[in-house]
Amino acid sequence: MQTGVLRATAASWWRHRELRRTGQTALAQQLERQTVQRDLGYLRQAATLPDAHVICGEGGTFLHLGWTTVSTLAPIERFPLATLAVARGTPFIDIRPVTDVIAFANLPRVARYESDDSEPRGPGRSVSLTTYIDMVEALGARIANDPRLRQSI
Repeated sequence: MQTGVLRATAASWWRHRELRRTGQTALAQQLERQTVQRDLGYLRQAATLPDAHVICGEGGTFLHLGWTTVSTLAPIERFPLATLAVARGTPFIDIRPVTDVIAFANLPRVARYESDDSEPRGPGRSVSLTTYIDMVEALGARIANDPRLRQSI
């Protein structure tokens, strides 16, 4: 896997730039390596977890990895980690076209590890990723790397 995008992102982070400017190049490089290793770990997780997915909306982009969520206020085009995850096949849910924000807010959360809790039990309710995609797609979201297509083959 090419890590150039992650390395460039880590190097451009304001703290790393400031360290380089003040002559602390070795520390900047160490922090950049740690950032790249962390992000590669997130990408490996996204590739192996059945419920991992990326959501992009007006509030930013989120890479959901079960118990961990990585987020930024930038759209997916400016969030290299999410862009790489989608390029590697992680399901992508673009909710920017969704206009009914109340209906979207009332959707259940995605269950971890493909469990499906079909009983409506209030705010803690959860559904499988494929069920969630069915629900959000009905509200107008766009889906890429659709896991439902993999299941039907």
